[in-house]
Amino acid sequence: MIASFASEGGQTAVDNPSLREQGKVEVEYKGETFNLEHGAVVIAAITSCTNTSNPAVLVAAGLVSTKSTRAGLKTKPWVKTSFAPGSQVVPAYLENVGLLEPLAALGFNIVGFGCTTCIGNSGPLPEPITEAIRSADLLATSVLSGNRNFEGRIHQDVKANYLASPPLVVAYALAGNMNIDVLKEPLGKDQHGKPVYLNDIWPTPKEVADTIQAAMTDRLYQDKYADVFAGTEAWQQLPVPQDEIYSWPESTYVKKPTYFDSMTMALPEIEPIKGARCVVKVGDSITTDHISPAGAIEARQPSG
Repeated sequence: MIASFASEGGQTAVDNPSLREQGKVEVEYKGETFNLEHGAVVIAAITSCTNTSNPAVLVAAGLVSTKSTRAGLKTKPWVKTSFAPGSQVVPAYLENVGLLEPLAALGFNIVGFGCTTCIGNSGPLPEPITEAIRSADLLATSVLSGNRNFEGRIHQDVKANYLASPPLVVAYALAGNMNIDVLKEPLGKDQHGKPVYLNDIWPTPKEVADTIQAAMTDRLYQDKYADVFAGTEAWQQLPVPQDEIYSWPESTYVKKPTYFDSMTMALPEIEPIKGARCVVKVGDSITTDHISPAGAIEARQPSG
């Protein structure tokens, strides 16, 4: 028996028992049909953590993208890609040497500046990918140039997360699976069907150095940071409280703790704790990051 999980636009994850026993699920997405399996890279993100202070790795990612697109390589259709620099100088110097376009051609479009995927704000996966992962309990993976990789941190449906340099993030987006040896196995095939290996698209240190020399100027930093504290017009129009003590305004982000209501400057007597109860009880792989205002805990209906 084969069942389909329908989604928008006729895109589906097909439940084929014989495939599922092999740890695979057939997926139809954006006009393509493929098998999603254990080790599939479903998120590849160049994040802000390593970007602001190291143009070498970003230039290398751009050069890898350039060589990949020239060879006709594409990121796998199940990989969600994103690029979130830590500084607005980054796209400026990449554009100076024509590296922004090849990154975008592989799906690494700029989605914002600052923390995104690294703090769990990668956004939802496409519905067919989510259905496939859940239906076969696939061990999906992410690759990011960040600094957090414990289970469930990047996305609730992604169990294994790997930290890598930006050019390697691009390479794994092309490979689409963590089960291959990128040093020995091809990442894909070129327009003529010839295998393309990591060594074929990896820039030399001289290429990186020469590109940085052509891309970087002190004027870029002077222009971008000249009014960095001014902010946008919307930011400038925000009212600024003059209170010496935080007034705890109504907020959906940070709420006033109730124990502040009865708190005094005088230390109270230490008394026995009575009537204590559990405030929060969570399952595996939930951390303080998930319960922070920026985090999210996925709510699922209990099975059965």
